[in-house]
Amino acid sequence: MAKRSEEATIEDVQVSDRIFTVPNVISFIRLCLVPVFFVLLMNGYNLVATLLYALAAGTDWVDGQIARRTNQVSKLGQLLDPAVDRILMISGVLGLFLVGRLPLWIILVVIARDLFLLVGGACLIKRFRIRVAVVYPGKVATTLLFIGFAGLLLNWPLLPGLGIVDVAWLPGFNADACSWGIWFVYAGLVLALATTAYYVASALRQLREAKGATSEGGR
Repeated sequence: MAKRSEEATIEDVQVSDRIFTVPNVISFIRLCLVPVFFVLLMNGYNLVATLLYALAAGTDWVDGQIARRTNQVSKLGQLLDPAVDRILMISGVLGLFLVGRLPLWIILVVIARDLFLLVGGACLIKRFRIRVAVVYPGKVATTLLFIGFAGLLLNWPLLPGLGIVDVAWLPGFNADACSWGIWFVYAGLVLALATTAYYVASALRQLREAKGATSEGGR
């Protein structure tokens, strides 16, 4: 019953075709901060780049809250908000890779997952009119990753590794000193992969229900 009530609430939200709304402007500003972040990071301004990235990532919830509380939910916003989140995520890992603070496998996992969600979500909406709602654990995973990336960008303070393994591609678990942010990245990755499995299962369930409804309508 609780799940049905929540779905009904989501469906009752009025979605408009407006483009110039306050939430959309905020999302666009967040998007414009990405190239500025790269310029600062590549020129060695770690603190300013970290603050800028934290600002862009930390305002993730602002546009959504404004949209719901002021009844400014729009079709563009429903696409733009998660797209900006994905772009920020990919920008963070690419920036950290370019300055040598994140191993390649983490970058590949994050980019592959985000591209999968971005492209898969767009295809579901365009072809099947299916939208998989973002769940709270997914937002938590994104927050953990953003905090971890900010810690790695700041690169201070450095903590001694656990010394469990002797491989360079597992920072924190080897003996080398690394930023505290790596532990938030690991926690975010685990939760992100778990929520991705949930999104896939939810999308498959909605596809089966849509096909079932189509079959019944045909009969």
